[in-house]
This record gives sequence, structure tokens and C-alpha cells, in this order.
Amino acid sequence: MTQVTISSKYQVVIPKEVRQQVSLHTGQKLAVIVKEGVITLLPDKPLHSFRGFLKGMPIDRVREKKDRL
Repeated sequence: MTQVTISSKYQVVIPKEVRQQVSLHTGQKLAVIVKEGVITLLPDKPLHSFRGFLKGMPIDRVREKKDRL
């Protein structure tokens, strides 16, 4: 597990190997989510990058609006 240190200005440096694994680049935005004491950083992706990610999903089991809770 990689560790980082919080600076006096509350900044952290994302290690190079982590940046390379998730293809981060300078100026990119990260969404910060805090849940039950855990901080998660998620790369903010443009909406067009999600085009086609549900391709091949079966739609025969999708409920109609009247059947939803």
C-alpha cells in the first residue's frame, strides 16, 4: 500500500505509479467523496467518454415505470 503525507497546506502528492495506472494528467479534475471516514478521489470524466459503455446490456428485464417502487 502506498502512503502519502499531508503537507502544512493540506496537500498530498499522488504517487507516479498511481497516476500512471489511472492515466491522470495535469489540470484534470478529481471528485472527492467522503463516506464513513474514507476519502475517495475519482477522476472526473467528460460525459462523452461514457458513450456506449452499456452496449450489450440485456433490456428484457428492465421494469416499466409503473412497476417501480
